[in-house]
Amino acid sequence: MTSTVSYSLRPVGFVRSRVTARDESPKQGSEGAPGAWVDIETAFAAALDGVAAGHEVVLVTWLYQGVVLRVHLRDDSRNPLKGVFATRSPDRPNPNWSATVSGCWRSPSLCACGSPLEALDGTRVIDIKPVLAGSIDA
Repeated sequence: MTSTVSYSLRPVGFVRSRVTARDESPKQGSEGAPGAWVDIETAFAAALDGVAAGHEVVLVTWLYQGVVLRVHLRDDSRNPLKGVFATRSPDRPNPNWSATVSGCWRSPSLCACGSPLEALDGTRVIDIKPVLAGSIDA
């Protein structure tokens, strides 16, 4: 069954990074990605209340790439094609992506992340969620 329903998302912020092109970005943050920060839209600044230095958060983003259903692992054509759901490729039917970052601190409109982040400059952040160790908060 094919759905004809469409949805809209409103960015809560944007990644700011020195990585500006996809071919400059490592496949994983641990492979040499720089630290980055997130500019929070002013309308959402109050939502940062409670985010403090040392907190880990999950950034949920919406990527710019188009829809691809099969990919070569690590963009290497010597690897066999795999369905995108079996990979961590950024090319997805709905190109959402998440990363856990630590070392976050905030001002009224900025959440700075000291963790390596492979997202491109300008990537739209659609949500920020705390990483909770062994507990569930409302």
